[in-house]
Amino acid sequence: MNPKRIFMTGASGCIGHYIAEALIQDTEHDLFFLVRNPSKLKFDYEARPGITILQGDLRQIDRFGDLLKTMDVAILAATAWGGQQETFDVNVVKTIRSMELLNPKVCQQVLYFSTASVLDRNNQPLKEAAHLGTEYIRSKYDCLARLSKLAIAPKITALFPTLVLGGDGNKPYSHISSGIADVVKWADLIRWLKADGSFHFIHGRDIAQVVQYLVDHPLNSELNPEVNGMSTNRLVLGNKRTTVNQAVEEVCAYLGKKIYFRFPLNLWLANFLIVVFRIQMAAWDRFSINYRHFTYQNPVNPGTFGLSTYCPTFTDILKISGIPRK
Repeated sequence: MNPKRIFMTGASGCIGHYIAEALIQDTEHDLFFLVRNPSKLKFDYEARPGITILQGDLRQIDRFGDLLKTMDVAILAATAWGGQQETFDVNVVKTIRSMELLNPKVCQQVLYFSTASVLDRNNQPLKEAAHLGTEYIRSKYDCLARLSKLAIAPKITALFPTLVLGGDGNKPYSHISSGIADVVKWADLIRWLKADGSFHFIHGRDIAQVVQYLVDHPLNSELNPEVNGMSTNRLVLGNKRTTVNQAVEEVCAYLGKKIYFRFPLNLWLANFLIVVFRIQMAAWDRFSINYRHFTYQNPVNPGTFGLSTYCPTFTDILKISGIPRK
């Protein structure tokens, strides 16, 4: 297989580190990483030839226009999390501009990272995300709506990660992984509670496996018209659905804490306590409490493509997080 020219943004983030490391170690592709601060990169970008660090800001993406026109693949994982002007400029305006600068006759594939929070349970745009979402969520919703208007649209595969885990001494921790230790601390309390809710999760290493597979097996190819019955231009990244109660049971089993009985934490009680104690909640937080089941159709993980999944269960999360098992 001939090496491809791959342009990537967001390599300094948690997901980006796993993807960059996989592409460096397991492929011979020519890699071009656009990063604002190379000192934040913890992977070895001098491990082999064919790796170029482009120091720059996505907001000056036009500086790299000539280079982008030569790319076979673009992996767009850069994200701004806060500050309305920067968030929309990076997550919408400049991300769209990056795709406009690609040459549809040269570029074989664009892997664009969104978030599963902008989709409903049928993998369709969630209207509440546009009105109640945080700046980050609203910007991702806005960008998704603009993709179909681009000349490169037929080559775009939008990836929607669910709850992302990952991080170690050589990679930044995801927001979720940084809170795993706190979950363990509260195990003595949460084992008495029962809640109605469910979710998906996926580890950064498993996301990297999927991305590496897609780089070499573009889903817009006639050989791969569908994956699990899902349109190839939208893939939700996640393991199978996990309920909140299942997660609590796995945590307690791992820590050797018995569950004798549990009190149901009803939705009406949660809302009552919010009102009584005047708890200040953002609109999206309140929506999330009422929505409860952030689940999707046909989530994709390495197993979807016949690969081995690194972190398929909640027990695996605790194990790789270094939590002692009892």
